[in-house]
Amino acid sequence: MPLADLYRAYIGCLNRQDWPGLGRFVAEDVEHNGRRLGLPGYRDMLVRDFTDIADLRFEIGMLVCEPPNVAARLLFDCTPEGQFLGLAVDRRRITFAENVFYVFRNDRIASVWSVIDKAAIEAQLPRR
Repeated sequence: MPLADLYRAYIGCLNRQDWPGLGRFVAEDVEHNGRRLGLPGYRDMLVRDFTDIADLRFEIGMLVCEPPNVAARLLFDCTPEGQFLGLAVDRRRITFAENVFYVFRNDRIASVWSVIDKAAIEAQLPRR
């Protein structure tokens, strides 16, 4: 399967919250932002995200593939509970982007580097 199609299938897996199927896309020894989480830790991180943000949905805004690398700009329009990235969002609807770089190994995500546009979220919140 072409890498772009594989990545789109991974995003579909996330949006369905198909946690048993996550191992089809993510390596057992996956790293996130330089920390080895392993598949169980990576799954726990995603489950926590969906618990904290009930209406979470991953939308691909931009996708660039140069095997074994993928770069994506993911777009979000959601209402996180309470604190999000240290900000008091408290169920306000926010929109933001995440820029993510992946390295695939044997058709699975081995490394992820992720940066969320926190400034875009801050700009949507009331000033204190």
